[in-house]
Amino acid sequence: MNNFGSNLERKFGRYAIKNISLVLIMCYAAGYLIYQVNPGFLLYLTLNPYEILRGQVWRIFTWVIVPPDMSNLFFVLLMLYFYYSIGTSLERVWGTWRYNIYLLSGMLFTVIGSFLLLGYCYLFQGDLIAYIGAVDYFGSISMYFSTYYINMSIFLAFAATFPEAQVLLMFIIPVKVKWLGVIYGIMLLAEFWQGDVYSRFALAASLLNFVVFFLTSRRRIHMSPRQVKRQQEFRREVKRSSSITKHKCAVCGRTEADSPELEFRFCSKCDGNYEYCQDHLFTHQHIRSN
Repeated sequence: MNNFGSNLERKFGRYAIKNISLVLIMCYAAGYLIYQVNPGFLLYLTLNPYEILRGQVWRIFTWVIVPPDMSNLFFVLLMLYFYYSIGTSLERVWGTWRYNIYLLSGMLFTVIGSFLLLGYCYLFQGDLIAYIGAVDYFGSISMYFSTYYINMSIFLAFAATFPEAQVLLMFIIPVKVKWLGVIYGIMLLAEFWQGDVYSRFALAASLLNFVVFFLTSRRRIHMSPRQVKRQQEFRREVKRSSSITKHKCAVCGRTEADSPELEFRFCSKCDGNYEYCQDHLFTHQHIRSN
């Protein structure tokens, strides 16, 4: 699995979005602005699989714009700053590619979960859909799928990566992040147990990326940021050293990296350590010191 992920990163890592936390925060800011100007317009941006199948495909992406909370501007700004700070910390330690995969997989699982809920509702709640009307029914449950649980997955990942970090609860009480992570985890489990089927689908789908992260990172999950940084620097050094060639033809300049099938030999008649490829070993002009 690690080799597979490394191969993907080598091929597609250059497409990773740098500072993706800022992009997400800008989406929230745009959504909050839309809410202040025209709240009803946000209903056309929610993750509604029924409307997506009817042609409103933009909802697959625009639901990210809908901010998790719109009740208080001060709380919204505080929330934006908090998730930006912990998100950039994760990206700095994990790397841009891995953090991109973590966030985007959470969003992808959320979209998949909404369509699974659509199928569930038609299988087991067909009479209720017919009574209420599909448009109103799915319009109401689409609000369950938001970035609220995506943000929770970011915080849980932060708590797992930086368990000893401290935050000021209510700006006064210092609390280690690992205990807040435990509290949030218990709250989410209670919410899943006590919630209805709609919230269960939304919660499970949105937090599946954290489950995958936890299962695939058990050996690294308690590494300190300094240890992770040293590991990343070691890998870069290994990669850099592996790219240094050992053989180079003194005539054509080709190396084993250019043509792995080439053979190289030193010439005993040349003064000095001059190496030649098989094409120029017997055809080159010998180098004399005098």
